[in-house]
Amino acid sequence: MPGGNLTINFGSSAAAGIRVELLEAEGKPIEGYTLDDCPEIFGDSIRHTVRWKRGGDVRSLEGRPVRLRFALRDADLYAFQFVPFQPDPVRPPRPKAVQ
Repeated sequence: MPGGNLTINFGSSAAAGIRVELLEAEGKPIEGYTLDDCPEIFGDSIRHTVRWKRGGDVRSLEGRPVRLRFALRDADLYAFQFVPFQPDPVRPPRPKAVQ
């Protein structure tokens, strides 16, 4: 598989969602990329980066054959794509309240 990040084009209601698991070619879940490691994704996006507890970086799997398992709960998956690596965005700290 190519390295980088996995992005999905999907849609779901707020009460639904998608989780993604990466598996070895034989079907065994890859540690760190299991369904349990993937927080449920909900909403509507044409390019959402899938993240697991360790983040969205899948470069360590580059060149390895993998399978993908998508667990959908009242959601629609339209497309998925491996894209060049982008680090997880760092959100700026919230400004302190003015008193």
